[in-house]
Amino acid sequence: MPPKNPRKLYRRPAALADVPMHYCVGCGHSLIHKVLAEVLDELAIADRTIGVAPVGCAVFAYNYLNCDMSEAAHGRTPAVATGIKRARPDSIVFSYQGDGDLAAIGLAETLHAANRGENITVIFINNTVYGMTGGQMAPTTLIGQKTATSPHGRFAETMGYPLRMCELIDTLVRPHYIERVALDGPRNVLRAKRALTLAFQAQMNGRGYSFVEILSACPTYFRLSPLDSLKFVGKEMADYFPARLFRNNGESVHA
Repeated sequence: MPPKNPRKLYRRPAALADVPMHYCVGCGHSLIHKVLAEVLDELAIADRTIGVAPVGCAVFAYNYLNCDMSEAAHGRTPAVATGIKRARPDSIVFSYQGDGDLAAIGLAETLHAANRGENITVIFINNTVYGMTGGQMAPTTLIGQKTATSPHGRFAETMGYPLRMCELIDTLVRPHYIERVALDGPRNVLRAKRALTLAFQAQMNGRGYSFVEILSACPTYFRLSPLDSLKFVGKEMADYFPARLFRNNGESVHA
């Protein structure tokens, strides 16, 4: 028989819309949305938060998060977030970007917003591939990784090396908080939630630019099962993109 007074262990976050999600089975976006919504609830900031999402899988965040959302042109997300924050400084503003948007067409906007120390929170979803448009090679595609536009694998000699965005941003003076986390198991999901919490708290306290990179699975274009995709994130991706704290309180943290 069920207990007389069952204790509810989980409830849908209020900041997460009660609608079916369209993401592929095993995609990291749905999990990130849930964790992000929990953070907005726990910090009690959803009613004054404005998210900015660009073209790509990330754009559909506006369907699932119960906060104000704005869509930006491809690559222009940090510029739009900067404008919103400057116009409405009491709002909490975050960008939610994939690797193609943030590290390719939007690389200049990313670096300049970080270099200015804009008081925004940047959430970078790194799954090493262009997920929405057919699985093409991304700026973060690993050496040897096969994609629609690198069918024999990525070669450094002709395609360059994958960009390490946390390391790149950590060379700048102004950023306040930089961390990379990986969604490859329950413990690291909790670390991702903690990183998002710290990033939003930094903005709430007016500390400046915060950057959270989240290593995430794309089973469809990894061409792996959801379980094997998590192993890919925790091994192959994390080997090249180490999950760690890079900077806190404006000071670099050595590994």
